[in-house]
Amino acid sequence: MAKSGVVFTDAHVSATVCAPSRAGLITGKYQQRFGFEANGTGYGDSGDIGLSDDVVTMADIFKNNGYKTIALGKWHLGASKSDHPNQRGFDEFFGFEIGSRSYFPLKNPSKYNMLQHNGNRVKFEGYMTDVLGDKSVKYIEEHKDQPFFMYLAYNAVHTPMEAKEEHLEKFKNHPRQKLAAMTWSLDENVGKLNQKLRDLGLEQNTLIYFLRDNGGAANNSSSGGPLKGWKGNKFEGGHRVPFVVSWPKEIKGGQTFKGLSSSLDIFTTSIAAAKIKMSDDLLLDGVNLLPYLKGVKSGNPHDRLFWRKLEEAGVRVGDYKMVRLQGYGATLYNLKNDLGEMTNLESRNPKEFQLLQNELENWESQMIRPLWGEERSWMDVTYHIHERLMQNEKVLYTNPFEYRNEN
Repeated sequence: MAKSGVVFTDAHVSATVCAPSRAGLITGKYQQRFGFEANGTGYGDSGDIGLSDDVVTMADIFKNNGYKTIALGKWHLGASKSDHPNQRGFDEFFGFEIGSRSYFPLKNPSKYNMLQHNGNRVKFEGYMTDVLGDKSVKYIEEHKDQPFFMYLAYNAVHTPMEAKEEHLEKFKNHPRQKLAAMTWSLDENVGKLNQKLRDLGLEQNTLIYFLRDNGGAANNSSSGGPLKGWKGNKFEGGHRVPFVVSWPKEIKGGQTFKGLSSSLDIFTTSIAAAKIKMSDDLLLDGVNLLPYLKGVKSGNPHDRLFWRKLEEAGVRVGDYKMVRLQGYGATLYNLKNDLGEMTNLESRNPKEFQLLQNELENWESQMIRPLWGEERSWMDVTYHIHERLMQNEKVLYTNPFEYRNEN
């Protein structure tokens, strides 16, 4: 995909954890506009909020314009009846509602973690990544003669760390064996889908985005390389993600795009690609990337981006990035000179620090308060992680169980 498409080197998601990141992607707007800021949506008797009932999804737009709309895999955008994918613009849903589950069959799954097709339980054999991959190929075959929009959300490589035995054997000497094996399976299944598009003559005119919903996690052997932080925090390792866009008929492959871009752009770009007229009341925060990818425009699609989850926030303006921790303070970095966010420029660059602070506060004034939070234990350990990273100190605890036992 990277060879046939465009690789983005400064691409970001709108949140550093799964659910709000997906809410931003599927609606094309900062999820804070409708209060979806945290992961902690409830299930069952604990209640559930999920996506606001009046927010428009990408699937709504495509369905209303004659496209077959299909959601596969992880949903994690709410579990109430009104939040079900079939109520949010998708003709077909083959996946599970909860944020993570076993990759292998469960004996007695709940209605939230069962594999389902449009609300009805599906019993399966084998490995979940293969099951979703095979289903994606089947849907392409079934709808090859009509325009389609597919949201294919693999749960790989989210915990639990479970892989097929043959892949574990293949990577038996790898230092990150399970992660490597799970990634290999993901690669195989993305490959199956691409091959099917080629076999059916659809590859040239199919616009494909490949990305993940947040940075690598601390509990699955992920590595952010030179990036500081990981999933759940506002440093680059939490929200700068791999991002590839492929559309061979319209976009020259083998390119690298360095402009500041966001997962929010997928909605706006897709509507433009499909030549769908956007209604005046549909407020989107994303930018149409096509002029940049076709060489009509140059530079940064965004001059600023924002992140916030409860007590932690971040803002990027140009080369400067600020991370703010409620009740603690904020740090300032120049990413052009310091991608690893190690040198705090707060005192040396007061003008830039004040500018970013003002930009963040102005953005927050346009958002609403989060409609729910997360468990205090998770908030406490997340606070600890941010505080230690802001001090360039070793993080002592990465999960609430460790933190609670030691404090």
